[in-house]
Amino acid sequence: MPEEIILATDCGSTTTKAIVIVRDQGGYRLLARGEAPTTVEAPFDDVTVGVLNATREVEELTGLRLIEAGRVAVPRQGEVGCDAYVSTSSAGGGLQMMVAGVIRAMTAESAERAALGAGAIVMDVIAVDDGREEFERIQRIRNLRPDMILLSGGTDGGTTTHVLEMTELLLAADPQPRLGGGYRIPVIYAGNKDAREEVRKMIADRTALQIVENLRPTLEQERLGEARDAVHSLFLEHVMQHAPGYPRLMSWTTADIMPTPHAVGLMVETVAREQELSVLAVDIGGATTDVFSVFQGVFNRTVSANLGLSYSVCNVLREAGAENVLRWLPYQLGENEMRERLYNKMVRPTTIPQTKEDLLLEQAVAREALRGAFAHHKQLAVGLKGIRMERTISAGLSPEESGATLINMMACALIIGSGGVLSHAPRRSQAALMMIDAFEPEGVTALAVDSIFMMPQLGVLSQVNREAAMTVFERDCLIRLGSCVAPVGRMREGQVVLRLSAPSLNLSREVKAGELILLPLQEDAEFALEPARGIDVGAGPGRRVERRLRGGVVGLVVDGRGRPLPHEPDPGERRALLRGQYRPFEAVLPEGGRA
Repeated sequence: MPEEIILATDCGSTTTKAIVIVRDQGGYRLLARGEAPTTVEAPFDDVTVGVLNATREVEELTGLRLIEAGRVAVPRQGEVGCDAYVSTSSAGGGLQMMVAGVIRAMTAESAERAALGAGAIVMDVIAVDDGREEFERIQRIRNLRPDMILLSGGTDGGTTTHVLEMTELLLAADPQPRLGGGYRIPVIYAGNKDAREEVRKMIADRTALQIVENLRPTLEQERLGEARDAVHSLFLEHVMQHAPGYPRLMSWTTADIMPTPHAVGLMVETVAREQELSVLAVDIGGATTDVFSVFQGVFNRTVSANLGLSYSVCNVLREAGAENVLRWLPYQLGENEMRERLYNKMVRPTTIPQTKEDLLLEQAVAREALRGAFAHHKQLAVGLKGIRMERTISAGLSPEESGATLINMMACALIIGSGGVLSHAPRRSQAALMMIDAFEPEGVTALAVDSIFMMPQLGVLSQVNREAAMTVFERDCLIRLGSCVAPVGRMREGQVVLRLSAPSLNLSREVKAGELILLPLQEDAEFALEPARGIDVGAGPGRRVERRLRGGVVGLVVDGRGRPLPHEPDPGERRALLRGQYRPFEAVLPEGGRA
């Protein structure tokens, strides 16, 4: 028997996934994975049914006995059970919250960051300056029926008038929780400390009120940690206790159940901290796209609830526009036919592409969904707004300012992709190409995909057994695709913008403007990168870079197309250019296909 057995489940909105991790003489490793339909809704109304079904599949695959007397057996007794059991959940729509603040671009935005960082879907943001009448805000709060409300506003010692006005709105709306039935809606107050007693008097007897430290004690400070912890705590105490079957599931687990996005965020934060990297991660699904990042040590998460590849595929088309989707296709397709194909995907969301044309269309839509979600993320992952910054003359020449985005792709060391279109692309090179086209990395960036969307389970496991989580993350979760080298600067057609060499590989190559090159690179290797004058690959314009580049199953992608990516306006020439660029990535139609 293995020395240690760990069971981890993720209760998704449609599927419950179970993995078993074991430790033997070689360390921790993934042993098996199973899945079953999630059973939080009728006719079962009990999430544990799906958990047990997924666990039974793992039992069949491994020969282990993990279930005893109709429950996960923990701690292990002899040859029955597991040593630890952890779980995440986004079943039933996940954690759905509203946030309220005084100023939309300041305290309300801080509250939104706190809620998103705790793994919530933010249904709406209410603010004094959001342009709505009071009755509209009250009606909105009543209609949405969130699981929880986060109320913020004002700096400590400042005026309390506006935050008390927002509290009166909650009092007038008298919101009822989504799951209903005999309990008061949780409200977290994270605003001006001078208003705490008044807020308590107004709503403490009508809501499950919890008061935490101010999110913005001063304009120059943002403290999200205590509010995030309170969101997680109330999620367990109120929301999960009233969800079908969750109290029973909570009695089995070794650690608290986490919202799935919160667990993914924890994993991203852990990787960024332990490897001292700036990291960007994305999870693209059928209805939503989540983006996670750690830049300058600051974690951010955003949810683009209208950008996905099945239920929300027509939202992507509407947001991006037909021309922006068609520009990624290396074959000719009429706009009307493209719309019909995407409409069919929306009404039959579980179908998968049956032809290579359909696959390339799905990957084109994925690029626009990722691009749109990333643009949204950059808007929210910003420095504090409204603060007064002391600037020197040299700083005055810099684009950095109050509220500037923290996202710096030249500093990004690792991009992780997950979601079916990336993790299950027929060619790993196609996944790499989609991420490069959507995120436009600059300088030197490693690329990877989550093989089977294991990051939620590993994120919650990192709170119990960090060694197991990190070991399995590196060994079994991440599939290293390789590296992307993208020179940035003003380029002329035909100009040699970069010379790269790797003596250990006997490799030397010139890269011209507009070229997209794929080179084999299975193992890490030392490279010298010599950019042309005015061209930057990470050390400054024209400065040589010596770096150890990560290898992987795809290899080394050298992207000389420039930033932002140019697009040939003539459709015929654009398709011919794409076919030439995409052919090494096997992302074009076979000979004889439409062109």
